[in-house]
Amino acid sequence: MKLIVGLGNPGRLYEHTRHNIGFDVIDKLAENMNIPLSQAKFKGLFGMGNIGGEKVLLLKPLTYMNLSGESIRAIMDYYDIVNEELLVIYDDLDLPVGKIRLRERGSAGGHNGIKSTIAHIGTQEFKRVRVGIDRPKNGMQITDYVLGRFSKEEQAVIHDVISKCADACESWLNKPFLQVMNEYNQ
Repeated sequence: MKLIVGLGNPGRLYEHTRHNIGFDVIDKLAENMNIPLSQAKFKGLFGMGNIGGEKVLLLKPLTYMNLSGESIRAIMDYYDIVNEELLVIYDDLDLPVGKIRLRERGSAGGHNGIKSTIAHIGTQEFKRVRVGIDRPKNGMQITDYVLGRFSKEEQAVIHDVISKCADACESWLNKPFLQVMNEYNQ
C-alpha cells in the first residue's frame, strides 16, 4: 500500500495558492486515477483505489499546514503504512516556479508542514516531491507570498508542473523511486 500526501491549507480562501500546490497535485492524481477524495477521516480528506494491483491512498490533511503531521501519522497508523511507502508533495521557496525536485530524505528546510511531518513520523527518511514556487520579490512578506496566488504568467507553467508531478507520483507505483527521481529531476 502506498500513501501519497499533498500538503496545503483547507478552505476556499487558500484554494490554488502557492502553499496549496500539494493539494492541487492530489486533486490531479484523484482525477487521473479515478479515486474520489470523498472520505473525511484522520483529520484529512482522503480516497483509496487500486492501481495496477497496488493499493493507493491519496490524502489532503485538513489540519492546516503547520499540523500536517497529525493527519499523516493517523492514517499511517490505521493502515500500518511504513515510511518507505509514504510520498509527500509540497511547495518549495528555494526552487524556481516550474521546477520540481524529488528526494528520498532530507530536512524540513524551514517548511512547517514538513517539520510537522518529521516530528510526527519520527524521521526525515520519507519520499518527497518539492514543487518550486520561488521566493517573493520586492520585500513582500513570505507569509503573504505563499498564501497568494500565482500570476497569470506563472499559471500556465504551474498547470504543466501539476501534471508532471502527478505523472511522477504515478510512475512511483510501478518503478523504484530512484528511477523516478532520475527521470523527473532533469
